[in-house]
Amino acid sequence: MAKLTVFFKDKAIHSRLFENGIVHIGRDETNDLVIDSLAVAPAHAVIVIKDSECSIKQLHNDFPLIVNGEAIKSGNLNNNDTIAIGKHQIIFNDGEAIDAIPQQLEDLVNRDVATLNKEIESDLRIPTANLQVISGNNIGKILPLKNAMTRLGQSDKGVIAIVKRKDGYFVSALEHVHAILINDQPLGNKSAQLNDNDVLVVGDTSLQFFIS
Repeated sequence: MAKLTVFFKDKAIHSRLFENGIVHIGRDETNDLVIDSLAVAPAHAVIVIKDSECSIKQLHNDFPLIVNGEAIKSGNLNNNDTIAIGKHQIIFNDGEAIDAIPQQLEDLVNRDVATLNKEIESDLRIPTANLQVISGNNIGKILPLKNAMTRLGQSDKGVIAIVKRKDGYFVSALEHVHAILINDQPLGNKSAQLNDNDVLVVGDTSLQFFIS
C-alpha cells in the first residue's frame, strides 16, 4: 500500500491510498491520479507498488519527472520522497508510514483542500463560454463549458481538452494530434488560448467557440 498526496502552491489538494499494483499519473481523466494542468502530460508517469518496493517511471520525454529535485527516467521510491510533475508536487508515503500519520496531519490536508477550492472558485469567475457544433449531424448543438476541464472527441478521430483558467480558456490536443485544427491551422502539441468565434476541427466535426 502507498499514499500519494498532491500539493499545489504548498497546499494539499487531494490525497489517495493505493493498494499493490500500477498507478497511472497524468492530465487525462483515464489516469488513476489525475492532475488537471497543461504542464502535466496526458500520461506523465507510472508508479508500480509492491509489498516491499515501489518504483516510478517517466512516460513522456517532453514532460520531465523530478524526484527529490533530480530529473529521472525511472527509479525506486522511498517514504517521504517528493515527486515534482509540472507545477504540482506529490508526497509519497509507504505502507508503514501511512499507519503512523497522525490525525493532525489529516486535518491539515482537509483544511488546505477547502482553502484551495475557495481560491480556485474565485479565480475561475470568468465569462461563461460555449462550443457550437457547426458541421455534421449535430449541427447547431451548443455545449456549455462549465467544468474546469472539458474533454471532447473520440480516441480514433481526435481528442481535445479545454481548460478554464482565470485568464481565459485554453485548448490542447490529447490524442490524434494531426486531426485537430484551430482556425484551419494545426494545433499540434502546443496549447492555445481560445478567442471569441474561433473554430476548432476535431476529426470530422467543426465547433465554434463563443463567449456567452
